[in-house]
Amino acid sequence: MKRVPSKLLSLLTALATALLVLCGSIAVPILCRPFYYAHIEAMSLPKHTGLTPEQIRQAFDEMLDFCLGLRPDFSVGVLPWSESGRAHFVDVRGLFQLDLLLLVLAAAVLVLLFFAARKRRLTPARLMGRGPGFWAAAGLGAVFLAVGALAAVDFNRAFVIFHTLFFPGKTNWLFDWRTDPIILLLPEDFFRNCALLILALLVFWCAVLIAADAVIRRRSRAEGSSPAPR
Repeated sequence: MKRVPSKLLSLLTALATALLVLCGSIAVPILCRPFYYAHIEAMSLPKHTGLTPEQIRQAFDEMLDFCLGLRPDFSVGVLPWSESGRAHFVDVRGLFQLDLLLLVLAAAVLVLLFFAARKRRLTPARLMGRGPGFWAAAGLGAVFLAVGALAAVDFNRAFVIFHTLFFPGKTNWLFDWRTDPIILLLPEDFFRNCALLILALLVFWCAVLIAADAVIRRRSRAEGSSPAPR
């Protein structure tokens, strides 16, 4: 039985795919601790902070465990911290957990859409000749290439705009290294590299989605132009 094209299915699939790619790309520098470890010597953190690499990893791991909800109490190894600094990481904890929750939900929605489409004999409609993967990639690509361009031109301004948007009305993200020396372990270069990694992953997956859509489109045209069997 031939499948029926569905515009709603196409729209929902595109939105869920875009959310999956976005949240997945953001999750990589959050979950991949070796990415940070590789910066310890590269950024000369032991020299600048007087801490050993082991102490730096411990401080980072305990901070990240708290932000991921893996431990209830805030700690940064041997370093002291202020209540204001802790409050900021509570906010970060909420954002990290929200990203991971949306990642799981987006994956679950795509699985549900797949089985619902099979059951109802539906297929995503090709809007303007393009499938949901293409539109997910196009939407993400347009937005984050613009964001990437802003960050490339003036990363400091982009950094401030990001914190203003995601921590509205708060200034506790402006750390005083004397009361919250953890900030010395998280220099601006590290955040810039995180942003570059996220952008690179977004560009890669958008390219994969667009290429996959092009292959599907080519096959559909070839099948449509082939003579019908006698």
